[in-house]
Amino acid sequence: MAVVLSSFRIIIAGMFYCLNTLVWVGPIFLCGLLKLIPIKPWQKAMSWLAKSCASFWVGCNSVIQNIFTPFTLSVSGLESLKKKDWYLVIANHQSWVDILVMQRLLHKRIPFLNFFLKQELIYVPFLGLAWWALDFPFMKRTSKAQLKKNPALRGKDMETTRKACEKFKETPVSIVNFVEGTRFTKKKHQRQNSPFNYLLKPKAGGVAFVMQAMGEQLAQVVNITIHYPQGIPTFVDFLAGRVKEVQVAVNVMPVSEHFIGDYINDNEFRVKFQQELNQIWQEKDQQINRLAHKEQA
Repeated sequence: MAVVLSSFRIIIAGMFYCLNTLVWVGPIFLCGLLKLIPIKPWQKAMSWLAKSCASFWVGCNSVIQNIFTPFTLSVSGLESLKKKDWYLVIANHQSWVDILVMQRLLHKRIPFLNFFLKQELIYVPFLGLAWWALDFPFMKRTSKAQLKKNPALRGKDMETTRKACEKFKETPVSIVNFVEGTRFTKKKHQRQNSPFNYLLKPKAGGVAFVMQAMGEQLAQVVNITIHYPQGIPTFVDFLAGRVKEVQVAVNVMPVSEHFIGDYINDNEFRVKFQQELNQIWQEKDQQINRLAHKEQA
């Protein structure tokens, strides 16, 4: 009986998420098309309208969660956030559920979240169109072998980030970067020989590029640590209502001058930046350890 109820919940909740997405993707995509008209005030208005629709989309998702998949969200550290500031949001990444949690947590507390996405995700049905219309930056990963073969590719990510950040300078925005670059799994953790217990190694490039492009405009860095007491869930687990609690620690940090520099050409800065990020990740690992042991106690 429990399996039948779980399957029913997955189907119904999934249908409502799909319906909610279809309702809002159309207007968002239309705003994206209309934004191609090269009139500055018009483009700004269309961006505002697209993000307003996306905000309603996120709000409706939260309602769906409360009805079909309720869970306890235990949070600390949200007090100093403002809706009309520019933020860089960094977080550990374990599951697609992370995105829903972060959207729910930060909805209407800070500007709409803009995620850096892999280039391949632009082809996701419906969602890819919405992300394009919302000016989500799509990053094309360049392997070490490709860089060795063609060194000119080294600056491409910086150029993509610079162009994306140019769009973000006129209206307050929250730029999200999953610093590990991929979702945590035990296999990836072992393959990397990660020095952290709960995290993969942080990749400094994306954060450094945003800092270089917008460091003086960013108000603060929002460092989010997500922990699932019952274990890392899949999206199906979430739809089935098997996620009962999510613990989140928010650490709001100032934008230090030490974080702003030429990451590509300044080797000394690049080394120091990676060291600073490693230290933040060490503290994040300790935070997850405290949350895990608090749950056990």
